[in-house]
This record gives sequence, structure tokens and C-alpha cells, in this order.
Amino acid sequence: MISTESTDVHKIEYKNKTLILIGTAHISKQSAELVNEVISQEKPNTVCVELDEKRLESLQNQKRWENLDLKSIIKDKQLSTLIINLFLSSYQKRLGSKLGVNPGVELLEAVKVANENNIPVELCDRDVRITLKRAWRSMNFWQKIKFASIGFASIFSNEEITEKQLEELKDKDVLSELMEDLGKEMPVLKSVLIDERDSFLSKKIKEAHGNKIVAVVGAGHIQGIIKKINDDENIDLEKITFIPETSSITKIIGWSIPLIIVGSIFYIGLDQGFSEAGNNALIWILANGIPSAIGAILAFGHPLAVISVFFAAPLTSLTPLIGAGYVAAFVQTYFKPPVVYEIQQVSEDINHMKMWWKNKLLRILLVFILSGLGSVLGTYVRAYKIITNLF
Repeated sequence: MISTESTDVHKIEYKNKTLILIGTAHISKQSAELVNEVISQEKPNTVCVELDEKRLESLQNQKRWENLDLKSIIKDKQLSTLIINLFLSSYQKRLGSKLGVNPGVELLEAVKVANENNIPVELCDRDVRITLKRAWRSMNFWQKIKFASIGFASIFSNEEITEKQLEELKDKDVLSELMEDLGKEMPVLKSVLIDERDSFLSKKIKEAHGNKIVAVVGAGHIQGIIKKINDDENIDLEKITFIPETSSITKIIGWSIPLIIVGSIFYIGLDQGFSEAGNNALIWILANGIPSAIGAILAFGHPLAVISVFFAAPLTSLTPLIGAGYVAAFVQTYFKPPVVYEIQQVSEDINHMKMWWKNKLLRILLVFILSGLGSVLGTYVRAYKIITNLF
């Protein structure tokens, strides 16, 4: 059973293993010192940390944004994931500047102390890209809009963190706290952001090599991990690590809209004459192209990005495979790529609205968002009009 030696350290006897869980509850040197002390005293066979390879790399390499391959991200249609990553990075950087300590320092300390003592380190958290993709896929269209609204509202908020809030944050795990808050705002996310990661972490900790394991995790995960270990749940990692396919309903809706549009225009041609069908087709082109181009213009997009999205939007609206925003973003990236300094500054600039137009990386994201919204608006407004023209 569990015996607690301090409020942050928990020991669990599991089968023939001793599992020592350290809840990193302080964004301060105290948390790093506790990690150092426990690992040095216990000399475990393995040290588990609540990190995956990408998060460890981002903590160790503060210049990671300099190596950003933006064209590949656009080709892989991962701009939405990049935006979420930037939100999280910006949130943590803001708190770090207020608290005087970079979040994650205790996890780096665990890796450092383990390496100094020749103790193997296991990264026990689920790949953050899988977490973000599963979270994104778990939301419907309107939930995604709400999520984006919450994200933008938080980064542009001028509300200052009070001294009381700062003191409270020193006793919390920042990333877990952020994910828990998102879970409260949008319950559909709680299962992916909190519960699934508790399961993943507990499974990895139980299976770590050796008879004595020290695991360094966020305080927000401690109770969930302890419960799952004590209940000895049979956890199937495949179920919580695969990226769910787009649902059949979403696919049907995605393809039904273009089929309805094309079919409606064709029927109008048979019923009312091909001249009328041509008029509807032209209006479809303009109704998609103009709002998309306006979106790119509002984002101060490159002229060729504006022209490209004007001609691309009427076509991309007829297929769910690629959005107009990706076309505009790719052209914008090709002709106006961000310089290294702008990439370095992105997690700071993202908090200031005017910098979305000045920082070239953020401008690319703005071109992507606004031209995409223009295309969506044009699609639904004009689709309704074309369908009503049938009668």
C-alpha cells in the first residue's frame, strides 16, 4: 500500500517492485532539489519522467524553433497542431517569466541526476503529438471553434496574474493545471488530456526495468496514477495511442456537400438551361474566391497568396482533402518565409495582436486561418443559395 514520506513523495509496493512517485508540485528550485535528493538517496534502477521525446527535446533545445520546417508542416496538414503547440509554449513562457523559473526544470533535473549516476531514464508520457491529435479529433466542428476561441482569448488577454495566483501556481503542476482547466471548459477533452495520460503513465511506470523505480510526474497526475496502479488495471496502450480516423459521418458530410453542389448545378442546367447553370457556377466561384481572398488580404498576405487562394477556394471547397487555408499558407511561406529571429520570438510575439501581422510566421498562420474561414463562409452561404435555386 501507499506510505507518504512527504506531501510530494509517494511510495507504492507493486508486486515485487517499489515505485516512488514524486509529484512535482512546485514551479521553483524546491521542486528540482526534491527530485535531486530523492534520486540520489534512493538510487533506483530506473528513473521515469513525465516526458516524451519531443517535449524533452524542446526543454533541452531552447532554439528548436530555428529548425522549424514550415513547408513540411503545411504539406502534412499539421498547422492546427502547430498553433496549439504555440499556445502551450506561450502560456508556459508567460508563467515562467512571472515566476522566474522555466516550467519543466524539475524534469530536466531528473534526467541530469540520473545521467550523472548512470541510471537509465525512461520517457513515460505519451507522444504529445498523439495527445494533441486525439484531442483535436475528439471535438466536433463547433467544439473546435470554441477551443480556438478560448485559445485566442487567453493569449490576447490583458489580465495580469495577481500575487495570490502566483503563489497558488507555485503549488501546482502547470501543464496538468492547464489541461485540467481545458477539461472543465470542454468536458470532451478531459478523457484525452487527463485520464488517458494517467493510464499511459501508470502502465509505463509499472513496466519500467528494475525493482526500484523513481517516477517524476506532475502533481496533477499523482492521484490518478496511484489509483490505477493500486487497482492494477489492465491498460491497452494501443487503444490510447492510435490516431482515430475521421468518422464515417464526417466523411459522408465532407463528400456530400460537394456532390450536392455539383449535382445541383447540373440539375439546374437540365431544368432551367445551361446558361443558368453557368451563372450559378460563376457565383459559386466568386462566393468562395472573394471571401477567401479578403481573408488573405486582411492578414496582409502576399499578393500571389491572395490570387492563389481566390482560384483555389472554389475547388478546395469541393473536396475535404485539403482546405483553401493550406494553399494560401504554402504560397505565403514560399514567397515570405520567416527569418530566424522571428521564429525565435514567436512564443513571445503570439501574445500581442499586432505582432500577428508583423511576425512572418504568425502572419502565415493568420493567412491560413482567415482565408480558411472565408472559404467556409462562402461555401455554406452559396451552397444554401444554389440549393434554393432548385425550386
